[in-house]
Amino acid sequence: MTPNATAHHCGTSIQHHVASVLPPLLIIELLLGLPGNILALSVFGKNLKSLRANVMFLFNLVLSDFLLLVSLPFRIDNFIRGEKWIFGDAWCRANLFMLSVNRSASIAFMTAVAVDRYFKVVHPHHKINHISTKQAAGVACLIWGVVISLRIPLLANNLLSVKDNFSLCRSFNNYEKTPLGMHLHNAVFILEFFVPLILLVFCSVRIACILRSRQMDKDKRGQRAIRTVLVIVGVFVLCFFPSIGTGLTALYFKTLGDKYCKVYNLTSQLFSMSIAFTYLNSALDPVIYCFSSSVFRNYLKKAVNQTGLMKLQMSRRDSMPSGSD
Repeated sequence: MTPNATAHHCGTSIQHHVASVLPPLLIIELLLGLPGNILALSVFGKNLKSLRANVMFLFNLVLSDFLLLVSLPFRIDNFIRGEKWIFGDAWCRANLFMLSVNRSASIAFMTAVAVDRYFKVVHPHHKINHISTKQAAGVACLIWGVVISLRIPLLANNLLSVKDNFSLCRSFNNYEKTPLGMHLHNAVFILEFFVPLILLVFCSVRIACILRSRQMDKDKRGQRAIRTVLVIVGVFVLCFFPSIGTGLTALYFKTLGDKYCKVYNLTSQLFSMSIAFTYLNSALDPVIYCFSSSVFRNYLKKAVNQTGLMKLQMSRRDSMPSGSD
């Protein structure tokens, strides 16, 4: 159903401030994210058959980032035009679908990397630490299947609204009556933040406690293990908390009735601006690769050594407990 302004809800408004602020930020993120992810795709792709589960998940994290990098130029164009969408309903749905899949897949594979590190440190003899590359690829395919199926509502519902002959393409439209599929989309948006956050905090605390109990908290491998998970937690919170915080606030004011429309519209604009943090994950993911994968670190160190400016020691494939690949 196309959202229309009624006496019972706030209607849809054009967010002029958002359209003026976001384009330069998104262009910078696109320019920062593209080189790092192309490099990571090349490094991981060349070594894919010999990689462990940890880096198989990192490789799929790179693939999820490319969904964003392909879709982002269309959102930049949309904001440059003052939020006017010119690419039609079908591509509106596909574009928002790809952006949402990127968010969900990024969260899923970041969490998978942290959980993998948790098992290597806390349960070093567990059979999950010895799964083959093929089995890790199967887990990755399962994650993709779940992520894509949960985002199908974005393809099945009308996301293009028209206001004064002005087409708006948004996934969080102010529907007069929200379709069931969009209720699912909203629920996934909320749960995909809080459930992984709980897992990430749990993994961080358990790894730190185990390393301290084994008196390995000062060991280089132990330090690298906890740093890896902490970096993932940091990137996760920085990139995804602003959108969930502003989004829930906007939904709250929406439920209070039309007398709070001004506050609702303000928080809606803050939510739209927060996507700059969400899309920042593609530019920051290479930082996770550096901490999580010796393959990626060694490639960068080799490149630096070839310049002759300094001599960096190559990382070795760490044994337990850090489980670095």
